[in-house]
Formats: sequence, C-alpha cells, structure tokens
Amino acid sequence: MWLPILLLLFALILVYRWYRQSQILENISDKYVLITGCDSGFGNLAAKQLDCRGLKVLAACLTEKGAEELKKETSCRLQTVILDVTDSERVKSTAEWVSSIVGDAGLWGLVNNAGFGISISPNEWQTKEDFAKVLNVNLLGMVDVTLNLLPIIRKAHGRIINVSSGAGRLAVVGGGYCISKYGVEAFSDSLRREMHGFGVKVSIIEPGAFRTQIIDYESHLKNLKTLWNKLPTETKESYGEQYFHQCESIYLS
Repeated sequence: MWLPILLLLFALILVYRWYRQSQILENISDKYVLITGCDSGFGNLAAKQLDCRGLKVLAACLTEKGAEELKKETSCRLQTVILDVTDSERVKSTAEWVSSIVGDAGLWGLVNNAGFGISISPNEWQTKEDFAKVLNVNLLGMVDVTLNLLPIIRKAHGRIINVSSGAGRLAVVGGGYCISKYGVEAFSDSLRREMHGFGVKVSIIEPGAFRTQIIDYESHLKNLKTLWNKLPTETKESYGEQYFHQCESIYLS
C-alpha cells in the first residue's frame, strides 16, 4: 500500500532536483550584462548584486560621479560607461563599445532600467515638452538602446529585462509617466514574440513602490508647484487652490 506512495514521492523529489539544477546558470563568469541607469536605485543595486555573483557587468551611468562611486563598491570585473539614453549618438557609441568588449560571445543580458518620473500632475497642467521629457527617457531611450544592442543579444541567445511599472497597466496619474510605461509594456510584448524564434527572452519587471529617487516627495512637490505657477490665470481660477491642494495630498501621498 505504501510502496506506490513512496515511489511517487521519490519521483517527485527527482523531478524537483532536476528542475532546480536546470535553473542554475552555467559558465556565469563568461556572461556579460549591460544595465542602464546605474547611478542609484534598482540599476545600482542590480549592478552590485550581479557583480557579486560573478557576472561581467557593464554599468551605464548618467554621471561621472555615479560611475566612480559604483566602481568603488564593486570588483574589477565591473566596467562603467557614461550614457544618456536620450542621446542617440551616445547610445550608438555605447553599443559599439559593448560589442568590442563582448566579441563573438555576444551580450547575454540587457537591463533597461534608466528612467525619469518627476512628471506627475493633471494632464492639462503640462506641455508637449513636459510629456516628451519623460517619453524620451522611459520609452524612446529604452527602445533606442534595445535596437542598437539587439544584434549582439541575438548572437548570445540572451535576455532583455525592461523595467516597467504598475502604472503601465493602470494610469493612476496624469503626465507622461504612465504613457511611457504603457509603451514599455507594448514594446516588450511585441519584441518578446519577435525574438522567441531566436532564443531571446524578453521580460518586464513592475517593481511597485520602493524608496528610490523616483518617488522623492520633495522633487515631486517642487515640480507640481512649478507647473501650477506657470498656468494661465484663467486655468488656475478654473481649477482653484483647493484642487491644487488635493493634488498634493492624492498624487504625492
């Protein structure tokens, strides 16, 4: 009576051990990963953690200061590059730099983490330029980086991780942020299907509310006040001071 149950349990243990073993990445020290937005937040932490695990991290930082501080806290394997993802020429030269490093092995991983989120307010309070500032970083910059690196990612049968947000599914605030993250989700989904036949995996991450610079209260409040003060008198009278204070409490809570 107990023998079939014991055999089943034994079989399940073997399957579980096989599955666990299949998830262990082989030759990890030979694999290169490029991460954007490594000055702080998720990108900075990811660069440090992947470096600790033995991967060859190529960390793209926006500033020299960010790059220098990251190098102090990581191993000699980690290399940095200064990259503003809205600068197409810089994106292209960074892709060439990465290609010269990874060689025929290709790029095993790309983490599109660079982002901008200081753009929260009612839509009418913003201009086309306000929307564009966010979209150029969070969406178009991410697309540009991905397209430039795609040939060497295909070569490695690698994977692409795009940092999105729950705001890419539910537009909780006005401005370009939610629009940009909806775009990240759409781009990632179409690219995932296109790259499936090449053995390239495309995933998104929706981190939620973590204490990074993107949710800094003071920065959002300063931006909200700036936008409010720029509004025409007629528009401000239409919304009223009470509406402005409601935005402070709802958008920035």
